[in-house]
This record gives sequence, C-alpha cells and structure tokens, in this order.
Amino acid sequence: MSSKNTESSEITSKDQPAPQAVRTRGAGSARSIANLTKDTSNPKDGINPNLNFTNVTSPENIQEDKKQEDEKSSSLVTVLIAVGANVIIAIAKTVAAFMTGSASMIAESAHSWADAGNGTLLIVAEKKAVKPADNSHPLGYGKESYVWSMIAAFGVFMAGSIVSIYTGITEWNAPETETNYTIGFIILAVAFVLEGFSLVQAYLQSKKHGQAINVSALGYVVNTSNPTLRGVFFEDLAAVIGLVVAAAAMGMHAYTGEPFWDALGSIIVGILLGMVAIFLINRNRDFLVGYKVSEKTHCYILTELLNHPDIDSVSYLHLEWVGPKKIFMVAAVDIAGNQQEQQIAQKFEDIENQFRANPLFQEAILTLSVPNAEILRLPDDQCA
Repeated sequence: MSSKNTESSEITSKDQPAPQAVRTRGAGSARSIANLTKDTSNPKDGINPNLNFTNVTSPENIQEDKKQEDEKSSSLVTVLIAVGANVIIAIAKTVAAFMTGSASMIAESAHSWADAGNGTLLIVAEKKAVKPADNSHPLGYGKESYVWSMIAAFGVFMAGSIVSIYTGITEWNAPETETNYTIGFIILAVAFVLEGFSLVQAYLQSKKHGQAINVSALGYVVNTSNPTLRGVFFEDLAAVIGLVVAAAAMGMHAYTGEPFWDALGSIIVGILLGMVAIFLINRNRDFLVGYKVSEKTHCYILTELLNHPDIDSVSYLHLEWVGPKKIFMVAAVDIAGNQQEQQIAQKFEDIENQFRANPLFQEAILTLSVPNAEILRLPDDQCA
C-alpha cells in the first residue's frame, strides 16, 4: 500500500450516502447519546474480553495500552531532544552571527530560536491532548494537539521564513567587507551533528511505526495522526537542509568575495522554512476539521464489527480522527436474532464498551440500521 493512503481514504462505502449518519435511531438511541456525554477517562470500565481485535492486523499496531504509552513516551523524548538541541544551536548561531555578520547565519539563528519555541509548543500539545474526556469535551482533548502544532508551524513561518527572507533582501546589495567565516563554519558543523542526531531519532521512530503498517518512514510521518512526530521530523529535516545551504552560501561569499551569495542563502533558507510551515499548517488543519481514516483502518474496524457474534450486518460506519491515535466511531448495525428493546439496548452497551476498551477508540456509538438498508461489505481488493 502506498504511503499516501496510510491514514487518508474513504470512511464509508461509495454507495452509502452520508445523510444516513443522522437517520432515526432504534432502541439504543437515548442510551448512546447519553454515553457520548459521560466521562470516558477510564477506557477499561466495562471491558469485555470477547472482542480480541486480532482478526485483522491493526493498522496502527496499538492493540495494547502499553504500546500506546510507549509511543507517547517516545514522541515526547523525540521532542525533548529536538528542543534541547535547538536551544544549544540557537545560542551558538547567534554568537557566530554577531561575530561574522553573515546574513545566512542570522537566518539560521532565527530558524533555531523559532524551532526551540516551536518545540516547546509541541510539548504543550503533547500534554494538552492527553486530558481525559469530560462533560464539556465528550470526545476528549485530542484535537488540542493539532491546535498547538498549528501554532508552532505558524511560528516557523513568522519567525523563521519572514526574518530569513527579509534579511536576505536587505543584505543583497551590501558593500563588500572582509569576512572570516571560520567560527561560522565550525558552528554550522556542530549544529549539523546535533540537528542530524535529532532527525535520526525522529526517522527511527517513524520507521518503526511505518514498518508495522508496511509503509516507508516518510510515508508514515506525512500521514500519521501524530502531529508532534510530524512537526519534529520536518523541522529537523528543514534545519539540516538549511545548514547545508547556509554553509554553501558562506563558502561562495568567501570564495568569490560577492556578498549576494550570503544573502541568497538567507532567502533560500526562508523559502524552505515557509514551505515546511505551509505543509504543517495544512496537515493540522486537515485533522482539525475532521480527517477520515485510511482504507486499511476502515476495513480493520468493519471486519471486527462483522465478525462480532451479536452483529448480523453493518449498514453505516463513520470513523474520524479526534486526536493522535484516537478514533470516534458511529455505526448502524442489525443485531442477531429477535430481541426485545431492553435487550438490544444492553447489547449495544456491551459492544460499545468492548470497542472503548481498545486504546484506538476515543468513543464508540452504535445505533440500529433502518429497515431494508443497504449493508456494507468488505471489498477483497482493499482489505487484503
């Protein structure tokens, strides 16, 4: 499967119209709506071990609480490493910028200070997103992660891109002066090592999770629902490329004696940061407005519903990311056998609790299918 489809595909059957999401509910209606407003801070409440979630390989490979906690911890470590590296690098680059007067070095120092601030915002995003659901936020606070990650990306654009481009433009026609870039090259070399280490850390984390769903590290980090990992990865990637550009620009200035090379390097770094910022802003916007899961994830969950002994068929399935590794599910199903209204309500409650016990789900709500509704089937070519 291509990386493009990792977490971005159709939610429902192409023949199934979206309006059925608000169709008349059966016996489980009032109870399901009430469940949506209750505190789900402890997903283990009401766990039923009958649902094993092992019929299909989990596309996110997070079938256990421990795995999810390990992933959160590794994401936080990745951010902390990036922030620490950026603070050290920013201080060193600032000193070098004052000593050399290089436009490219000024741009790089602005870039590192922006990245340090953005990393701090990503840590805030990690902390905010794990707050448990409550009455005012029944689906939890997972989308806080996208809000703070978007603010961080906007910070890259403002503090990094604009400052770098402006510096390059103002220094384009600067008079030639004698320059000694030795300290600048030393700082860039040290920064390259530190930024490279942070990038490798983010890459290895992405590779590990990508292998679980058979996609590349880059494919995973582009499409993952984890904005922190994506932000750190692309900021570090931009930083490494920017360091190479800055070193080349300073080298050309020293070799030719033409100051516009240094200014050009600053402008290129600014454009690079702007492109990364726009990409990150767009990805966070996607998840904020309601992002659909991948075909593989959709097939995985539909399979679990269809294989459940108490479910005859599924006529509607809505799956939406409401936070990093957190899905909101609404499904219209037909219960097996002829049961009384009270029995159906209890059956819905049991099945919903089984899904809530899986850390992949923030909330799960079931409702009865309307009579003669077209049922959903598993297409072999998509769920293999």
